[in-house]
Amino acid sequence: MRHFYILLLAATMVILDSCSSGKKAYEHGNYYEAVLTAVQRLRQNPDHKKSKEVLSMSYMPAVEYLETDAKNQISSNANFKYSAAVADYEQINRLYDEIRTSPGALKVIPTPVSKHKELVEMKVKASEECYEAGIQSLMKNTRQDAKDAFFLFTDAARFTPGYRESTEMIEQAREVATLRVVVVPSADNYYGWSFEAILHGYTGNQFVRFYTQAQANEQSLKRIDQFIKVDVNSYKEDRPVINRRVEDRTDSVKTGEKTVNGAKVPIYEKVSAKTTIFEKTVTGRGSINLIIADGQSRAEVRNTEITSSQSWTDSWAIYTGDLRALSSGNKKLVEKKEPNMGKDHLQSETKRDLDNKLAAALQGYYGAM
Repeated sequence: MRHFYILLLAATMVILDSCSSGKKAYEHGNYYEAVLTAVQRLRQNPDHKKSKEVLSMSYMPAVEYLETDAKNQISSNANFKYSAAVADYEQINRLYDEIRTSPGALKVIPTPVSKHKELVEMKVKASEECYEAGIQSLMKNTRQDAKDAFFLFTDAARFTPGYRESTEMIEQAREVATLRVVVVPSADNYYGWSFEAILHGYTGNQFVRFYTQAQANEQSLKRIDQFIKVDVNSYKEDRPVINRRVEDRTDSVKTGEKTVNGAKVPIYEKVSAKTTIFEKTVTGRGSINLIIADGQSRAEVRNTEITSSQSWTDSWAIYTGDLRALSSGNKKLVEKKEPNMGKDHLQSETKRDLDNKLAAALQGYYGAM
């Protein structure tokens, strides 16, 4: 049996060794991943035989595939052909850098292929195609097209930092793409609840911005897309509900020892007790409405009620009979007096839960806008 486990372990190690060398990736035609895996293994173990074989077999097919794809992209009529070529050349250069920093891999591929010169040329052309596409999108003058333009101008600047007026165009596109929402203060309420901090703290979408009414006036916003407010409906706490249950328990307790045939044996006594356990529960319920209105017509586009129900529970007990018969848990309950909930505890818990649910509702509504 021991020999079986040794053989099983050896077989497992062979399989893991084969996988870590990149052979599986090579066999599936994923030459790029095969090279990266082999190089990584050779960085750890410069003499790893299987990784040398995989690297030797997969490197040139990986480079040839990427170079051919780049040339095919360039000669095509695809909208973002130069951006695709950049991605191919970047992968070739990554293989170059990985091999150059792995002594074991460099012995197998002493002159890795570099496309740094071609990459510089392609990045300039990729910047141009992204920039021009961004201009076309921005001219459509819709929020979604402006968002597309924002990312296109961002890509243009990423390919070639400072390309033309890409920085200015990024901000112009952001300006058109941003949904401007003015927060209407909630009416004063008995509970002192305010949810404006949750609204102004929303960061789930870079193209949605909340303003106070003062900020909207100070900045003389030319366009207000929406108004938003939170109405506090109610909060109430039910009267405490007390439930009780009775537990009867009998136990044997040691009361002493006696000598029997020259040996000491314990003396046990049966004891019983009846425990009455009380459980007090208080429930609080709160409700708010999230109201979103159109910035021009003021017509409601969303009116959602958000509710929360929170409970506080505690227990104590009394007993009759012999205390020694009580379980350890019931002894602790007997030591307690009837508990009372802390002031405003449930109201605070309900407000916290409403905060979280409001934040989730904002993300659900504005997250994809």
